[in-house]
Amino acid sequence: MTAHFPTIPSSALPALTTAQMVEVDRLMIEVYGIQLIQMMENAGRNLADLAQALLGGEVRDRPVLVLAGRGNNGGGGLTAARHLANRGAEVQVVTPREFDDFRGVPARQLDILLAMGVSVMTAGDGWELPSADLILDALIGYGLSGDPQGTTADLIQLANSHPAPILALDAPSGLDAGSGRVYHPCIQADATMTLALPKAGLFAAPQVVGDLFLADISVPPVLYEDLDIDLPPIFAPGPLLRVLH
Repeated sequence: MTAHFPTIPSSALPALTTAQMVEVDRLMIEVYGIQLIQMMENAGRNLADLAQALLGGEVRDRPVLVLAGRGNNGGGGLTAARHLANRGAEVQVVTPREFDDFRGVPARQLDILLAMGVSVMTAGDGWELPSADLILDALIGYGLSGDPQGTTADLIQLANSHPAPILALDAPSGLDAGSGRVYHPCIQADATMTLALPKAGLFAAPQVVGDLFLADISVPPVLYEDLDIDLPPIFAPGPLLRVLH
């Protein structure tokens, strides 16, 4: 998979710890008034843009499979599914949880897809993934602690055995984004689009991350000053950057 975006060397980017990631989210909401639904919209739209680029720039009638958990990472995947469906892609969404298990903003994103008539399915025992030209992994976010379990683990294994390339959101599901520990099972991504700034663990596990991209979710550069991080306006060239190792 290839996609042409402005580039930035990894050496020019600070890598966030898990604690810093949590603090960025808190400051966004509590200090700057940038709500989760806004961040999720930015993440999902950028993910859709990157997916379209990886598919050669045309998504109309292209089958795209979105694996979405019930958390905020899953909500980003559901948002990307909406944008891709609006562009004419044949989107199918698979979730490891029942619809009633979704809460908050991810539940709102799910309700929008259902109202649009986008295909959303709950995986079960003996289930197989449908065919696709691209898989979006939005099963688990940066809060992972321990091996993925149950249907989520089953979907990770099915995705890894699927012939379609995989684009992961924020971090491949099964990777500890803070430490770089690869749990079992773990998505073997061809590309990963991480948000705001890279997570430290992404640089420690290139074998599961694949090509690394960085997406703007509208974090004000001044916010990083609260974390003692001096960061220029890295997204001046555009909202999506390719990170060069």
